[in-house]
Amino acid sequence: MKKILFSILFLLGTTSIFAQDAMPLVVGSAAPDFEAKDQNGKTVSLQSLTKKGSVVVIFYRGQWCPYCNKQLSALEDSLGLITAKNATVIAVTPETEDNVEKTISKTKVSYSVLNDKGLKIMKAYKVAFDVDAETVKKYKGYGIDFDKANGDNGAVLPVPAVYIINKKGKITYAFFDKDYRKRASVQEIANNL
Repeated sequence: MKKILFSILFLLGTTSIFAQDAMPLVVGSAAPDFEAKDQNGKTVSLQSLTKKGSVVVIFYRGQWCPYCNKQLSALEDSLGLITAKNATVIAVTPETEDNVEKTISKTKVSYSVLNDKGLKIMKAYKVAFDVDAETVKKYKGYGIDFDKANGDNGAVLPVPAVYIINKKGKITYAFFDKDYRKRASVQEIANNL
């Protein structure tokens, strides 16, 4: 089943679904502060986390995305490489709280996963884009319904980006690639802490 989904996503391509207004924040700029609830109902605040050390913020598309699940699982498997450098990992998604639970079940992540209600975090980090109607229809044909997956957030996804934010609230590393198949490796993230 995973191989079939990988093939389907590959065949759907990457260029037609990306809005032109999604663009990376610049290394050295101030990271937008945010606050949201994680899968345990705990309020997570970027400002409070950066007081303890660097924060790695991962934006992912949803539990239906095998590339996202692979990345989140790899981060969990090698989390010690990041926490050894006094850093915290958090993931941000447009998917509903129920689907966040599915992500956690699939990936076994122990770090905070935030449901970005109203897309406030994704918009502040300029990773949000509207999925075009043709792509929405194609994905729906393969059983991926953005209205069900994302609830009120609808057919909006993030570019699967990674930002490292230091104790001063500055972005020290940014990985941003509109090709959802390309992801920052755990080693690359750890090397930039």
